[in-house]
Amino acid sequence: MTSILGLSAYYHDSAACLLVDGRIVAAAQEERFTRKKHDAEFPARAARYCLEAGGLAAEQLDHVAFYDKPLLKFERLFETYLEYAPRGFVSFRKAMPLWITDRLWISERIGKELGYGGRILFSDHHESHAASAFYPSPYEEAAVLTMDGVGEWATSSLGMGSGNRLDMLSELRFPHSIGLLYSAFTYFCGFKVNSGEYKLMGLAPYGQPKYAGLIREKLVHVCEDGSIRLDMDYFDFADRLRMTGAAFERLFGGPARAPESKLTQREMDLARSIQDVTEEIVLKMARHVRKATGARTLCMAGGVALNCVANGRLVEQGIFDDIWIQPAAGDAGGAVGAALAVWHRHLGMPRESAEKRGTWRKNEDREISLNGKEAGGRASPAAGSLRGAAQLPPYEDGMSGAFLGPSYSSEEIATWLESRHYPYRTIPSSELPGFVAGLLAEEKVVGLLQGRMEFGPRALGGRSILGDPRSPRMQSVMNLKIKFRESFRPFAPSVLREDAAKWFTFGGDSPYMLLCADVVPEKRRAMTEGENALWGIEKLNVPRSAIPAVTHVDYSARLQTVRKETNPLYHAILAAFQERTGCPVVVNTSFNVRGEPIVCTPEDAYRCFMRTAMDVLVLENHVLVRDGQPAFVESEDWKKTFTLD
Repeated sequence: MTSILGLSAYYHDSAACLLVDGRIVAAAQEERFTRKKHDAEFPARAARYCLEAGGLAAEQLDHVAFYDKPLLKFERLFETYLEYAPRGFVSFRKAMPLWITDRLWISERIGKELGYGGRILFSDHHESHAASAFYPSPYEEAAVLTMDGVGEWATSSLGMGSGNRLDMLSELRFPHSIGLLYSAFTYFCGFKVNSGEYKLMGLAPYGQPKYAGLIREKLVHVCEDGSIRLDMDYFDFADRLRMTGAAFERLFGGPARAPESKLTQREMDLARSIQDVTEEIVLKMARHVRKATGARTLCMAGGVALNCVANGRLVEQGIFDDIWIQPAAGDAGGAVGAALAVWHRHLGMPRESAEKRGTWRKNEDREISLNGKEAGGRASPAAGSLRGAAQLPPYEDGMSGAFLGPSYSSEEIATWLESRHYPYRTIPSSELPGFVAGLLAEEKVVGLLQGRMEFGPRALGGRSILGDPRSPRMQSVMNLKIKFRESFRPFAPSVLREDAAKWFTFGGDSPYMLLCADVVPEKRRAMTEGENALWGIEKLNVPRSAIPAVTHVDYSARLQTVRKETNPLYHAILAAFQERTGCPVVVNTSFNVRGEPIVCTPEDAYRCFMRTAMDVLVLENHVLVRDGQPAFVESEDWKKTFTLD
């Protein structure tokens, strides 16, 4: 048995992953244990969880792998500060002590924290991203595209994978970065960098692309192959403790929006403009990748791969027959990639056959890829008419549905509830789906903790808050009373995989909520002349479809398809909801409040439940109703540390 621990740390979303004989046994982000959102510190708790899940002690590990090369990253930082000196001295003075005293000594830190005395292997940052994308994918051969802010020097990279071989072919280098370009607008619109990019994406449909031409003219030159060049006169991220400054403010007619201040039409138009430019860059990169490699399938990772709107456009364009995106596409997934790179590239171990990983399979005597297209790229006639999970084209990848975190048995939860004297009732497991579906049909908001916690930024039914998508008031109720977040932000739908094509313009698999698709025309609501004339945030409260709570103002939705074999209980809840209502869709948002990580333990879930106006909490098969709970007193520690972002 060969065991490999992969680690990522020190930028954002630090994480750990345990690989045993090439299989991912466990993976988790440090934030879930420390309760500090996007925790970037050394992932000691996540690593200990992974070792416990594998029944191993640190001294039994064969290898430990780190997801980037600290010396190369330090070199880039030092050279950049020298280039911009003396302008960046304040930033230099703040950053250098951290590197000199801690971040350059990762081997020693691993030994101290985990008690591991063996050799540490280091992978290049974008190679870790690429490995996390290709090796768990369901493809024997695929092109690989990674895009983020910056690793050591690379900001985007192109590779080609075949079997256990992964070759990195070209890269775009700092400071010219699609991720940093998008983050500059995140910052300028008043959101937190490395956290608020998805808010900017959600804001975009309320605006018009009135600044897109100015962005292309002044800020970024986009080449036909998708490579870009930023005009650094407008950006401050290379040498300052901010993303943009005076030149950016002059270009866009005023200072950056103050965090938490009122959103204006300018921010909406900026969001739409940079989203359009980003989609243009991603599509050009993808076309170049297809031309350079000849590959029919594409794997993606890096923080930009979490832009589900751009991903949806990529699928829609049909540049590749099929696309697979690492569910933990950001830096957390680098821990997975580092471990897999050691197994396949360093040790030379083979991958499982493509057939075992579930790529091209026979279905009704026809080859069908995972996005519901035939091998030749044509839409499969069977894709939209498949009935019942057993008739779907098989799907499998190496991420186990991203359910790689801790789980808690019904017995453990019952013991904990009894010890706290929290009133609850136990529902037989066979009756639980119908019970939850009945609550949702009554417009109750339900917190659900079941099975293993998800790895990555999306809740997929293991740690989710659920609601009725048919309710016109559900979006505002969940945003303002449950999540305590901005009212404009959309919610995602979970839909039975076998019925996805009846409700959305996508009939394939989107198990990780990383693709956007539109609600099909027949489920949309006809808009009045007055409603069509609304502008900006005024569009928010206008129901647009039969499932208004998950339909954004442009009719799009960030889609999660649910298969019975991946998550049986969650699939059964959706099926029971469909039986009651005729609708195979539920609202699915992450089980947390704004500013906190997704819950991990039953105790985390209970605290979140009591901090909100959630109606019911379901912990495995134990049900807690809000009205029956004792008065909840918030801890002083939480009051001190809770920050909105």
